[in-house]
Amino acid sequence: MNNYFKRFSSLILMIVLAGGIFGAGFWYGKNSIPSVEKISGVLNPLEGQPAGADFSLFWDAWKEVQEKFVNRNNLDPQKMVYGAISGMLSALDDPYTVFMTPKENEEFSESMQGNFQGIGAEIGLRKGLITVISPLENSPAKAAGLMPGDMILKIDEKSTEGLLVEEAVSLIRGEKGTEVKLTIARSSLVSSKEIKIIRDVINIPIVTLETKEINGKKIAYVSLSQFTENSVSEFKKTSQKISASDFDGMILDLRNNPGGYLESSVEIAGQFLEKGKLVVSEDYGDGKKKEHFSEGGQQLSSLPLVVLINGGSASASEILAGALRDQLGTRLAGEKSFGKGSVQELEQMKNGTSLKITVAKWLTPSGHSIMDDGLEPDEKVSFNQEDIDEGRDPQLDKALEMLK
Repeated sequence: MNNYFKRFSSLILMIVLAGGIFGAGFWYGKNSIPSVEKISGVLNPLEGQPAGADFSLFWDAWKEVQEKFVNRNNLDPQKMVYGAISGMLSALDDPYTVFMTPKENEEFSESMQGNFQGIGAEIGLRKGLITVISPLENSPAKAAGLMPGDMILKIDEKSTEGLLVEEAVSLIRGEKGTEVKLTIARSSLVSSKEIKIIRDVINIPIVTLETKEINGKKIAYVSLSQFTENSVSEFKKTSQKISASDFDGMILDLRNNPGGYLESSVEIAGQFLEKGKLVVSEDYGDGKKKEHFSEGGQQLSSLPLVVLINGGSASASEILAGALRDQLGTRLAGEKSFGKGSVQELEQMKNGTSLKITVAKWLTPSGHSIMDDGLEPDEKVSFNQEDIDEGRDPQLDKALEMLK
């Protein structure tokens, strides 16, 4: 269960951060007013102007702001450039094509490596209260004595009443070596308690392996939280452990896995598929397609398999689940996946910025477009707030039942 909550919280945070990036561009574009002469080379408005685009309007607006804005002596030209780019991208009506400032680019890179700075605790909302789901192993949170079920009343001096999970996460996270004070309530305590925690670099476990049993059968329960730079090597290590044991079946949990690198999903698919099997196609919309094939490995090909998905399973998660369904007839359980079936390329730009741009859409081996439609599970099982409060996982229970 802890793995499920961790992915749930992570997904919420990632969505909020992505929204923040998008919103920041709109804010900068509408409210930041730079001085044009401070930016080297910016006074070349017509060079390379695309056909049909009247850039003179942009420069007229820039000039008006420079000359008339009430705080024109305190303008930040770089913010205006960033805002202009973000505003341009927002006109594409594609939430996945975004411009990232140096800070946002750095945070994105860190998230794709599976680490961040904070205290190392999973938190969520339980009965309206910010609650500790679990402190991560070997984390500052666990070392300080934070326990599952602790209700966080204050973060430093700020009450958590009415806070969203992502707002609480933002307040708790911080630079390595800094302190955060949590005021908690615990069922075993008569009064509230203050816990001081020194933040550190936290490494998120990408792959976890647990053993489940049903009707005397030993089932490998593998949770994959996202497709990062390290996920392939971690998954291969897990595959070796499973192959060396006497498991009777396997559950691959992709719930609330928001995706990540395409290459990682293709390589992990090779742990199940024979070499040369199609994993996914990229459709560029102009008649051009690029196909990605399994490199093989097949360490897990002999085990009966069920894949868990839900509305938080997106992108590379849907690629892997779709490939296993189409090529092996693997059954899916849970809820319909997110439907994030587009391909983004990350282009590193000047001064530490980057541009993440949609270049194609994904098709499963059978030709099914993941975009908007998502993947429907073979066994649909809901997961509600009551299940969360009571510590139940009916979706995992169904997956086990399918393997008995």
